Amino acid sequence: MVSKGELSKLKLTVIAEDTVAYESPYLGQHGISFLLTAERDGIKKNVLVDVAQNPTALLENINMMQITLSCIDAVVLTHCHYDHTQGLGTIIKEIGKKDLPIIAHPDIFRLNFITDPYLRHVGVMDGDKKADIEASGGTIYLTKDPLEIMPGLITTGEVERVTDFEEVGINLFTIENSEVKTDMMLDDISVVVNVKGRGLVIITGCSHAGIANVTRQAIKLTDTEKIHGIIGGLHLIEASESRIKKTAQALKEFNPDWIYAGHCTGFRFQVELYNTFKDRFSPLHTGMIVEVP
Repeated sequence: MVSKGELSKLKLTVIAEDTVAYESPYLGQHGISFLLTAERDGIKKNVLVDVAQNPTALLENINMMQITLSCIDAVVLTHCHYDHTQGLGTIIKEIGKKDLPIIAHPDIFRLNFITDPYLRHVGVMDGDKKADIEASGGTIYLTKDPLEIMPGLITTGEVERVTDFEEVGINLFTIENSEVKTDMMLDDISVVVNVKGRGLVIITGCSHAGIANVTRQAIKLTDTEKIHGIIGGLHLIEASESRIKKTAQALKEFNPDWIYAGHCTGFRFQVELYNTFKDRFSPLHTGMIVEVP
């Protein structure tokens, strides 16, 4: 599938992230949530990408940002982890729409756990499962394929793993046929926006598929090589120096106009991004607004 559509305008608001700007009134939390406002041919759609993990803090920020919840037309979940999905049932109820599209990978509701520092499930929590979402008014679109929300706004679908230096970034496990298996986070998806005259904006949750792989997929999906911007979590917080260097080099070759990275990106990779891109890089923070053009 190739998405040929373009948006005329994109506004991206960071509703939740791990950090807040100096003297900001907003509440930070471990997690991420974006509001995308997309415009094309006089049509405006608002898409919520992830909901972080604390619905009380998220709703407080939404109120301070004067965002009307009923304006949200769809929700994209980038992957299963609790810091991107917890409180989803509550948020859907607050939006108050019937048949609200909730877009995710088919594996999103599986058991996903870590054993360090102790055994615990880190995937979708009780209250946010499939039945909870549907009872709250959501209609779930589970697909491995890219899904076009409107021309110029598409999910990546399951991302092809091409590079030899990228990895999930954390030791995760699941259980299949009663056997413990390494979880490769195949449910990790991102959102791709193509803005007329500017190029692609890639919105990620954690980039467990690898940001170079995600970017390659975005280019393939849209048949557009110009990368205007990359924003979100890149999950190199525990990466080796070798992976950090190789990832920065790969992004340099894609030559984005800007990169705004935070959440799970990690301080060392943020420093590497600054050294590579200078003022084209900025750390992500709650309350940040990006408008294109």
